[in-house]
Amino acid sequence: MIDRSHGLALSTKARLLGVARSTVYREPEPVPASDLAVMRRIDELHLDCPFAGSRMMRSMLVNEGVSIGRTHVRTLMRRMGGAGQGSACEAGGMPAEGS
Repeated sequence: MIDRSHGLALSTKARLLGVARSTVYREPEPVPASDLAVMRRIDELHLDCPFAGSRMMRSMLVNEGVSIGRTHVRTLMRRMGGAGQGSACEAGGMPAEGS
């Protein structure tokens, strides 16, 4: 996004782009392979049970032998975006009002 070899100072480039200066210097950490495998499985389970939240998803993963906590499942689901974000009504778990 930002060319570091250009003559302008990084703070000037950040101001022109409208981003915080700290985001220019920070390098994003790569996602560990173990988290990628769990995220892939969460995605597969989410297709089968779109109404499952972090608690239910953790139970399903533990039943499959994955040692993981609920807060880590919640973090991974948020990182993935969309998985488990809606309510049961939105996912078709409960009938809509007036049906």
